[in-house]
Formats: sequence, structure tokens, C-alpha cells
Amino acid sequence: MIPVPGFEGRRVAVFGLGRSGITAARALQAGGAVPVLWDDGVSGRMQAEAEGFLVEDLTRADWSGFAALVLSPGAPLTHPKPHWTVERAHAAGVPVIGDVELFARALHALPEGRCPRVVAITGTNGKSTTTALIGWVLKSAGLTVHIGGNIGIGVLALPAPTQDAVYVIEVSSYQLDLTTSFAPDVAILTNISPDHLDRHGGMEGYVAAKQRIFQAQGPEALALVGVDEAWGQGIANDLRTQGRRVCTVSTLSVIPGPDAQRSEPGTQAAEPVAEAWVPGSAAPPRNDGIEAAPGLLSLNGQLVANLSAARSLPGRHNAQNAAFAYAAARALGVSHEAAVEGLLSFPGLAHRMEAVGRLGGVRFINDSKGTNADAARQALASYPSVFWIAGGKAKEGGIDSLRDLFPRVTKAYLIGEAADAFAVTLADTPHVVAHTMERAVELAAADAAKAEGEQVVLLSPACASFDQFPDFEVRGEAFRAAVLSLGAKAEPAA
Repeated sequence: MIPVPGFEGRRVAVFGLGRSGITAARALQAGGAVPVLWDDGVSGRMQAEAEGFLVEDLTRADWSGFAALVLSPGAPLTHPKPHWTVERAHAAGVPVIGDVELFARALHALPEGRCPRVVAITGTNGKSTTTALIGWVLKSAGLTVHIGGNIGIGVLALPAPTQDAVYVIEVSSYQLDLTTSFAPDVAILTNISPDHLDRHGGMEGYVAAKQRIFQAQGPEALALVGVDEAWGQGIANDLRTQGRRVCTVSTLSVIPGPDAQRSEPGTQAAEPVAEAWVPGSAAPPRNDGIEAAPGLLSLNGQLVANLSAARSLPGRHNAQNAAFAYAAARALGVSHEAAVEGLLSFPGLAHRMEAVGRLGGVRFINDSKGTNADAARQALASYPSVFWIAGGKAKEGGIDSLRDLFPRVTKAYLIGEAADAFAVTLADTPHVVAHTMERAVELAAADAAKAEGEQVVLLSPACASFDQFPDFEVRGEAFRAAVLSLGAKAEPAA
């Protein structure tokens, strides 16, 4: 646990007693604060009382006595309307913060020279894989690494800071909205596409929330920005005009072919696109760019690494993830050789382009984390042809934006609430409404077995899971169970 100082003897309201809320209460109490907890659900309040916390009905509280409100990221800060606790806090002049802000304040309170380094990752898609990949690369290089935040362990539940540690933290737009002083040494924005617009009042608010990851960085901190879309390009340009240290990542540039060998530092395989940062240097300069394509990383036209042997990093989107991980590791002093070795040995994450089994010539890929069309695009684009399982609780726009990839779909198998609407969108693309995961896997496996050569059955739903499953992880496990029940054998680790 990371104790949070600065509120000694003062009452701090904590609303929302899920993972982040109860952990924040523990960290505040460990730092000397008097947390006052409340949740709309009885079970959360009962857990807090069982741990000995002070539980009070915040609807009846005197808010003038609170030093801060620690708000669960699940409660709306501004849209569709502020949560009632936010309204009470604002009326009393009480600051509203979250667990990531508490983490930042705990680090700022450390004596000079004893602060650990922090890598923070956000983005619409790819942030969990990038977070895990960076953690893996840094650990493989021998660093002391703690991974958490929006992935796995809540940030305040991570081990207490030591000078040699590196925290690798995934942060959501909801968490970033509740920060003011969070200042990562390396801040990463993977990409931006429309998502959670109801919680941010539209695209402008969503982009602003993501951009907050860079707001408090110092002059020597590094901003890594994905620039495959206009929003990322705009953010990178804004940071550069501020004189910030920026490195961009693109998967759209032309880079050396897969048979090219890595150039020696100082030689060029193509025209440079930015100031040179050769692999022998400790970190990129103030402005630089990395290009990524499936299996390849290139810097200023110079091939940095051939990652085609990394089985857990297929597709252009994983090339982007690898580029972020490589740049972050190098910025923290990891050698080129150790960074590449870590990328090649990465085992992958469950439910994110995860190979769960093989039955004859058919491979089954679990991308249950593909909860929107943009994430599903990355998965579909990774294979020349797929038997595609899609559907669930549809998001705005459905799969309309994926029409250009329909020629890659040999046949689609549609599940959940979105099945009928997706069937209309697919039109002449072969498809069947399977309704359930088990039926979809059964039908897809049978059709793929009849096709010639190696085939892929891909679960990438382009939907939330909440119509049939409590979360994407349970959905992914249902896919895995259905695959294995057919007699498929789990594939060996990469």
C-alpha cells in the first residue's frame, strides 16, 4: 500500500466503495487522514464497516468539514450531469479528486531524490496491452517494476515507493478527469477514437480528458503520442509549441520491408522524417518520431527492430504498442538489445488477441477486449480472412465504420443485442445470427474446418459485454470454454 500524507487529522469524504474507493480509504487512513465512506450499495457499506471505517450518509453530512472528496471513477464528474456528491462538494468549496491524484500527491511528498519513476498510459484502445508490455520489458531488463491503475491492482494498493522502482500505470479518461498534479516521467497517449462521449459531453471533452495525462509534466519528462488520427496530431503539435519533449508514434508511414536488416547507428534506410535518435542514445530528443508496421519498428527511416517473431504482437496495432514500449524503455535507460529482447518474449494478455486454441488447421483468437469498432478494426486488419464472432451491447455507430474490412470476413456469427442490427449492416457479407457464444463458436468452427488451409476464428465483438456477460473477461472465458469443449488444444506459449 502507498500511504497518502497531507490530510493528517482531517476528514476526507470517499464515495464509491469498489476497488479504487476502498483502496483510497485504506491509503488515506495509513497517511493519517480520517476517511468518511459512503456508497449507494449496501454491500459496499457493509464491507467498509467490517474493516472498521467510519461510514456516514453523505447526503446528510456537513460538507464544510471535508478536506476533499475522493470520487469513484464510475461516478460522473460533469456529464450527463454531475454526481450529487460532486454538487455538494462544489457548493462547499471542497476539491474533487481521485485515486490517481492521491498517488501523485503521495509521490510529491517524498524527499528530493527518493521519488520513483512513473510511466503512465492512456488511450481509447491498446492501453492495457501497452501497459503490460512496458512492464514486461522493464522487468525483463532487471528493473523493479510495479504495474497497476486501471489494469489489475488499484494504484494505491501497489507497494510503497522505493527510489529504484518504476510504476507503470494505466489511467482511464475518468481517472484523468480527477487529476491536477499527476506528472509521469513518461506519459503515453496510444490513440483516440470516439468512446465514453456521454461521460465527457462529446468528443471535445473526451479529448481534453485524455490530454490531461500531459498537463503537469516537467520539462524533462517525455510525452509519447500516437498520431495516426487528427486528435493525436493536434495534441502532439500543442505540446511541441509549449517546448515539451515529444516523441510521436505512427503506423501509417512507409518503413523498410520485412527482409531489411537493422541499420547501424548513423546510417539511413530512407529519408529521415524527424531529428535523428539513433538506438545508441539514452532517450529521444525533444521532438522525434517512430514508425511501426506489423513486425517492424523504424526510427527516422532507420530500421530499429524486426519483431516478426513476436507471436504475441500480431498486427499493426500491436506494432504501435511495441513502439510505445520500446521508446518508454529506452527513455528509462534500457539498452536497445534488452528492449527488443523483452518485446520478443512478451507472452501477451488474456482477451487481447489471445490465441486460445487450435483444432486441426483452425486457430481460435480471443479478442474479447475489442469492445468498440475501432478495437475490432485492429483485430480484423491483422488477418487476411476470418470467421468473425461479433455482437453484444452495441456502441454508437455500431460496425458501420468497418465496412471496408468486410471483404476479409469469410462469414460472421452474430450474438447478443446487436445481432439483428449488425446483420443489416453486413448485408451481403455472409453471416448468421447465432445469438449465443456457444452456438457462434460451434458454427464458426464447423465452417472454418471445411475451408482449405489455415483459418482463423476471431472473437472481436465491437460491443460492450453487458447484455449477456458482466464484463469482457467473462465473455472471453466463455469463448475459451466453448473452444476447448470442441476438443481444441491450447497453443503453446510464444
